[in-house]
Amino acid sequence: MLPALPDGDERELESSEEGGGGGEERRPERHGSTYHGLYGYQSRRSSQRGADSRDGSPAAEDSSEDFSLSLLDTNLPPEAETELRGFIAKRLTKGALFEGMGNVASVELSIPEYKVGCYYCLFQQENLLEMATLESDITAPEYVICFLGGSEKGLELFRLELDKYVQSLKINLNSEQKTLETYVNPYLRSWFENSVCPIQRVVQLFQEKLAFLLHAALSYTPVEVKNSDERTEKDISRFLAAASLQGLVQEGTMTSLCIAMTEEQHKSMIIDCNGPQPQFHNAESNRFCEDWMHAFINGAEGGNPFLFRQILENFKLKAIQDINNLKRFIRQAEMNHYALFKCYMFLKNCGSGDILLKIVKVEHAEMPEAKNVVAVLEEFMRETAVA
Repeated sequence: MLPALPDGDERELESSEEGGGGGEERRPERHGSTYHGLYGYQSRRSSQRGADSRDGSPAAEDSSEDFSLSLLDTNLPPEAETELRGFIAKRLTKGALFEGMGNVASVELSIPEYKVGCYYCLFQQENLLEMATLESDITAPEYVICFLGGSEKGLELFRLELDKYVQSLKINLNSEQKTLETYVNPYLRSWFENSVCPIQRVVQLFQEKLAFLLHAALSYTPVEVKNSDERTEKDISRFLAAASLQGLVQEGTMTSLCIAMTEEQHKSMIIDCNGPQPQFHNAESNRFCEDWMHAFINGAEGGNPFLFRQILENFKLKAIQDINNLKRFIRQAEMNHYALFKCYMFLKNCGSGDILLKIVKVEHAEMPEAKNVVAVLEEFMRETAVA
């Protein structure tokens, strides 16, 4: 997650407009294969019960003085799996794994890709965790999950999504053979499609209409999806969450803006998926969102799902820069009429003046002088729109 930038920060954006303008539908492409590994983790201080592997035979185990790792499920070749288990064992020995907190690193394994990004996380089984806290003689089973694919930099962009993916696994996981085969194994094999690919699928589905989604995400406009399959609805929800400025602007500002937008519009943006192409109702856009929509479409030519997330982070970074610049101009305009003109020209030329003005209006609601500046800017913008 990108931090809020200081006022006036002119940090150079990473280039995100590679490739041509691929407008046609494309199948998701991957750079290399994706892998997973699930291990049972036992501290020597806990129960010494053994764990069986997915085929019922004694599980492969890596032991040290303080803990043991038992393989439960993987799609890695044997040699690479042994190398991965050694990597995790070293991290555990160093105390580098904390329950429920995922990490990302680069690992070298005996696979065609050789060097890949690796997300790994230590977690406890959710449905036994409460029992363990109530009864001191019960120890909740612990596991280590690894997802491998792409690069370390690429996976780091999706670390929060992978944390959420592990949370769902915690609820349904136990080491019984039937559960592993019917739920856990398919779930682990789908990690890339479900956590990394949603942004790419949304770009391919909406194409030029993606600008409407970007505008809704920035302006906190409520979105309602109709006549959609479950995966598409989840993809849209994940895209909106990833594109919003949540965590990058003050929490109170975000809450107030959500309320203000709901009260102002009295209606949500509706996406109707009943037909060959989704239809939008009550949708808005601006030049800023349309420019970034073209960056996404140009990126579609390469078919790299990690690129789409980088473009999205650059999109949010530029929005935060513009917000901070506008706030700086407003502070200057409280004492300088020329700075007020600079505010107006900035809003007129930045391409997202409609959204920026609403954000700073909420943030400055309790500041009389700044509030007056915002009121004048609103009047200027209305007069410009009429003209």
